[in-house]
Amino acid sequence: MRTIDEHQVCFGELAGPLVHGARFFDWQLISTQQVADAVEYPFQELVDDDAIPYAPVGLDTTVHRYPTFDDTVTMEVTPSHVGDSSLQLVYEALDGGGERLSTARMTHVTIAPEGGALPLPDAARRRLREMEMETTVEPGPRDLDGGDPESYPIFTDSFRIRSPHIEGSELAYFEEYPRFAGIALESFLEDAGTSLGDLAGDRQPFRLRDWHWEFGATVPFESTLTVESDVRAVTEETVRIEHTFRTGDGANIEGVTDYGCFDRDGEPTTFTDEMLAPFEG
Repeated sequence: MRTIDEHQVCFGELAGPLVHGARFFDWQLISTQQVADAVEYPFQELVDDDAIPYAPVGLDTTVHRYPTFDDTVTMEVTPSHVGDSSLQLVYEALDGGGERLSTARMTHVTIAPEGGALPLPDAARRRLREMEMETTVEPGPRDLDGGDPESYPIFTDSFRIRSPHIEGSELAYFEEYPRFAGIALESFLEDAGTSLGDLAGDRQPFRLRDWHWEFGATVPFESTLTVESDVRAVTEETVRIEHTFRTGDGANIEGVTDYGCFDRDGEPTTFTDEMLAPFEG
């Protein structure tokens, strides 16, 4: 199903010469809402009933190339597994020439007001199964030999969840979590004497490239979210960080994020020695 058709990249979507990483999450959310409308199980109906619609519980994504100002973006979405209460969707973002920009696979459930996952209505499940297709895509982090994981740093930052960053359901919006992780990384680099602003130029470092995230609990308005970042591998192409997000003793969200470096055309390139220096043991 085509949910976004030749969207022209706009100035407000950019961070420097490339699209901001959060836009991939926005395009997925827009596309999920389009699918929900098509099967007549819409977001608005669920929000009106105080449910949390199509909440992500698992997400794997790979960015093949970052869009630039000159790009158009088309999103194709395919149900790859339809369960009694869960829905897995594959999202393919394509450029104007039909080449892949990103691939994502996300599992959704709708959370009832009292907690727990709501079953999909029979009619919606039937329509989704008519659209369902097997897929062989495997987005997300790959096996990586990046040195001794115990030799790399661990750093922590905390954020108060405020009103500009919540949904109508008074929960943090899921695109905010990688943004918080990115701020924590930027703070770590600054503490190590490296300015991200000084590094950016022909190369755009520490952009989201591959990630696998699992969502176990929501993050409510006015809570304090702690982001624990454990660097697990460093190569000339990848900085891999395991993230744990907490609002208490337990983990709300856990994941593995591979940060890459991209050139000004959005193509993957390598980090410089200066960019990687803060991670040396």
